[in-house]
Amino acid sequence: MAEPTRRDALKAGAVGAGALALGSCAKPAMAGTLDGADWRRGHMIRDGKFPAPNGAEPRVGILIAGGGVAGLAAAWRMKAAGFDDFVVLELEDRVGGNARSGRNPVSAYPLGAHYLPVPNKEAVALRRMLQEFGMIVGEEGGAPIFDPYQLCADLEERLLWRGGWQEGLYPASGLSREDEIQRDRFTQAMAQLRNAVGADGRPAFAIPRVYSSADPAYTALDKVSFAAWLDDHGYSSPVLRAYLRYCCRDDYGTEPDDVSAWAGLHYFAARRGWAARGDGDRELTWPEGNGRLVSLLLEQTADHVRPAHSVFAIAQQGDEAVVDSFDHKAGSSTRWHASCVIVAMPHFVAARVAPAHTGKGRFRYAPWVVANVTVNRHPKGRGVGLAWDNVSTGSDSLGYVVATHQSASGGDGPTVLTWYLPLSKASPPEARKLMMTRTLAAWQRIIEDDLLTMNPDLAGAIDRIDVWRWGHAMISPTPGFLTDPVRTAAIEARPPVLFAHSDLSGLSLFEEAHYRGVVAAETALAHLGHSFESLI
Repeated sequence: MAEPTRRDALKAGAVGAGALALGSCAKPAMAGTLDGADWRRGHMIRDGKFPAPNGAEPRVGILIAGGGVAGLAAAWRMKAAGFDDFVVLELEDRVGGNARSGRNPVSAYPLGAHYLPVPNKEAVALRRMLQEFGMIVGEEGGAPIFDPYQLCADLEERLLWRGGWQEGLYPASGLSREDEIQRDRFTQAMAQLRNAVGADGRPAFAIPRVYSSADPAYTALDKVSFAAWLDDHGYSSPVLRAYLRYCCRDDYGTEPDDVSAWAGLHYFAARRGWAARGDGDRELTWPEGNGRLVSLLLEQTADHVRPAHSVFAIAQQGDEAVVDSFDHKAGSSTRWHASCVIVAMPHFVAARVAPAHTGKGRFRYAPWVVANVTVNRHPKGRGVGLAWDNVSTGSDSLGYVVATHQSASGGDGPTVLTWYLPLSKASPPEARKLMMTRTLAAWQRIIEDDLLTMNPDLAGAIDRIDVWRWGHAMISPTPGFLTDPVRTAAIEARPPVLFAHSDLSGLSLFEEAHYRGVVAAETALAHLGHSFESLI
């Protein structure tokens, strides 16, 4: 049987074809692991297969159900306010959600989210946290100064285009006159939107999303897809459309046809990073990606965090919340009584755990595969040198980031390449089925083939490929999501049951998760009568 081509392999990975045939001449097994979010524990919640509570009924002021970024941000806010009567219950053995990270003898590396753009001026709470973590070291002209060692080192981005690597992620050569005209027109339109202000005096687009204008002139964009908006505005350039597809898949894991025009434009018009010394458009990144922020949040709250605890039922009883959880290590269930519970879970889980307080709504999730590829030498290639983020126009993957870029970007020794593939061409259920049934060897073959097509110089340099699967990696901001009554009801929920997750923003961004956690924490603290100075 003939070996599949790279195009065949990636097509199978993206659209849900059958398992990749390795043939009778398959190479010896490559070192690596096949892992991901604990779907077995998730399915226990789905199926309700937990023993009854063991009789112990502890009481706590605030219970946080979920230890992702939103849950940890809520915990951080409580500690900062001097409140200690809380507990965080997390299903997984490690906290962090899709900002988790891993480590091997070569480097730490991300398992999901890998950077944080310099925050907008409106992100007050996030900026306070970064200052506490020593990432903001002062101010100049009223604007924050960021520690340069936390900011992404040069070269930030490069693109493989027509056989050579160039700086940046938009093709810089070989464009037709029409390609150039449409590129420039789109750039100008996004600059205007970035500075636009609605009739309510708010910016048209902002981060956190809640600070965006509610002017119908902008919110009406949620009713149509981004692809339809581009068609209506005459953006037909194949080069531009390919770039915009990359952007939608990068931030939303979703094709432009399934992203609202509001979200598609938000990607370009919402970021106005506020920093001194011209650093507003830069990113903060670390070898382990946003796992660095998770570890710093955990340092401050670890005494309150209980991993391997699945919350499987939440109900209101009088003026308090009753929460049932299962301790996977002890094998027993406990019923908690809390003055307030913060449901910091993805909504598809929250809808099962607290059905009396929420519905299913229009929540759609994008599945992703993330691979950490250990190589014994740095990638090279014709054109500009290695960057932190490396993308190919000829690949359906989103390329790779270099874990050691901050410390050894000019080196030539071992490193870890974190490779990303959103499974966006198939429906999410089909993609999840493919993702979970494909073998480690099959995934390794797809990933190796893609990397060697981008960097033939890596032949013989790949030592291992560790594959991580995210069945519900991020919320997809589909058309109509902003007006979904289930979403708005969750945002408007009052104690004793509150909700906090980036899902409620429709944008799977660290800034959104952090904001939702802080808002829920402050609402809970106010409910308990604990004094604090608001960061919202």
